[in-house]
Amino acid sequence: MPRPDRRLWLLYAVILLDVIVGAATGPIVPEFVRGLPRPQLWLALGTGLFLGMQLVSAPLLGKLSDGYGRRPILILSALGTLLANGLLLPVRAGLYFVNRLSDGLTNGMYATVRSAITDLSPPERLFRNLGIEGAIISLGFVIGPMAGGLLLTLYDVPPGQQARYVVGLAMALAALNVGLSCLVRETHAEHPGLSRRALRHAVSEALNVPRLWRRIRQKDRQHPGLAPLVVTQLLFTLSIGYYSYFVPYASLGALRMDARALSWFFIFFGTLSIGVNYVFFTFLADRLNQRRAILWLALLGVPVLAAYGLVGASRLALFVTVAVDCLTLSLIPGLLEGLIARRTSEQDRGEIFGLNQAVQGLGSIASTVVYGALSVADLRLPWLWFALCLAGVAGLAWRWRAAPEPAAGAE
Repeated sequence: MPRPDRRLWLLYAVILLDVIVGAATGPIVPEFVRGLPRPQLWLALGTGLFLGMQLVSAPLLGKLSDGYGRRPILILSALGTLLANGLLLPVRAGLYFVNRLSDGLTNGMYATVRSAITDLSPPERLFRNLGIEGAIISLGFVIGPMAGGLLLTLYDVPPGQQARYVVGLAMALAALNVGLSCLVRETHAEHPGLSRRALRHAVSEALNVPRLWRRIRQKDRQHPGLAPLVVTQLLFTLSIGYYSYFVPYASLGALRMDARALSWFFIFFGTLSIGVNYVFFTFLADRLNQRRAILWLALLGVPVLAAYGLVGASRLALFVTVAVDCLTLSLIPGLLEGLIARRTSEQDRGEIFGLNQAVQGLGSIASTVVYGALSVADLRLPWLWFALCLAGVAGLAWRWRAAPEPAAGAE
């Protein structure tokens, strides 16, 4: 088997740093809205601004990466992250909302990295390479809060200055990521550019968010089977809304976990997820029928999500549940990304990943609204919602389980 391209490791490093930056600043975000009435609503507004901008920017940046290459978009996204974090100084609510708009506008990193990884991956290594990317993203979500916490602990930073210190760390890492992005050599060999007319059309399409599904259907006619996979990933995105719901559930519910307990939990979750993903995608994913694997992993994951709502005050039950989570539904994203990657070509890979990222953003918004409303009635109710969405993933996987796969190397 040929040795992996060195550019892969640079791409992995770029996406790792990008996730670390976002994860490190997550815990200090409440500081920006602390003096406002109903701060939880302002936080939700900030999330909505970020995801709303992503609906426009992700497909456009993906299209631009097809026309001008992956490298310029990587650099642009890294610069955007650096600028957005710079806007968090000083610590003011208004600048936080500008940060959300700015960061969302240049948020093309995920789609571009996945496109570049697909560019570099021979068919027999596609699932492995995308699976490793998923494991690295999990690692970033663990390292980010740890890095911020370690900085504050080592320097014994008083509470009033903690946000400034963490933002400074994020800016330093974001600046490093700009340098790493500049080192990545182009992976998309044939990028013809875009004419002024094509560029105006791309911008017009990106601004017309209601046409998002129509564009996916158009791509489905070129790459049969793409639309059902995008819908499946949308349902899966709805089901993993628990990633953002878990902190209020565990801290306000019967578990009563404080910041220290939550940190240990996420370290356990992240570390186990990294190990399981690496083994699965390195040794098993390419040898399995990926469609049937998604079906069975989703079916097994439904009771896992229901179990989260039934653990009560038992932390042992929680840790057992999350271990089963890592062995089941947490493996689904890499498989879906691999199946979608097979339905792209050199000419439209970035655009397809960008459209998919925009759809995932819609799913994140919808899931946040639904679980927020359900949690008002009972903190356990959102887990029923998450389980039902994952059951929908299993249902769709059952419908297209026997659909033919594109021939290896076909575009």
